Amino acid sequence: MRQAYLANARSTLVAPVTGYVAKRTVQLGQRIQPGTATMAVIPLDQLWIDANFKETQLGKMRIGQPVEISSDLYGSDVKYSGTIDSLGAGTGSAFALLPAQNATGNWIKIVQRVPVRVHINPEELAKYPLRIGLSTTVEVNLHDQSGPVLAQQPRKQAAFSTQVYTEQLADADALIARLIHENSAPGGKTAVQR
Repeated sequence: MRQAYLANARSTLVAPVTGYVAKRTVQLGQRIQPGTATMAVIPLDQLWIDANFKETQLGKMRIGQPVEISSDLYGSDVKYSGTIDSLGAGTGSAFALLPAQNATGNWIKIVQRVPVRVHINPEELAKYPLRIGLSTTVEVNLHDQSGPVLAQQPRKQAAFSTQVYTEQLADADALIARLIHENSAPGGKTAVQR
């Protein structure tokens, strides 16, 4: 009964976050299988910036430092405030599909870039919404260097989470308990209706 209830409840697609559909990969009437990606939903109120700083610029950067952000979308008229959320543990090229091979005698030093995640002030983001993939300029205020260079503990809460499926499981269990209670006779015998 639980599986039938969940199959019926999950026949309606519910977005786990409030946002905008950025990419739809299915069409009306098309059959899909469980686990098929149907669309990308972008919560525009929970965006962040991954700023790629040169490795030579990271020496004084710390988690929690304030930043000032401007976007090419609005120009220099609109400034956002934010803070450094994390500094990447590796350069972008270290995680590339084909990392650079220096064993062939290629000894030209190339300055690497490290991703720095920047949290944007949500009130300012609501006033001037950004889109994913836009170009931004990020200026870090390096005066306060008391914060850590790397996160000491993992993030306590996921960036995106939903209670949609937990609520469906609880509803299924409540329905089953109610049906068992309604169909149970006093004394432990099941009532049969003819």
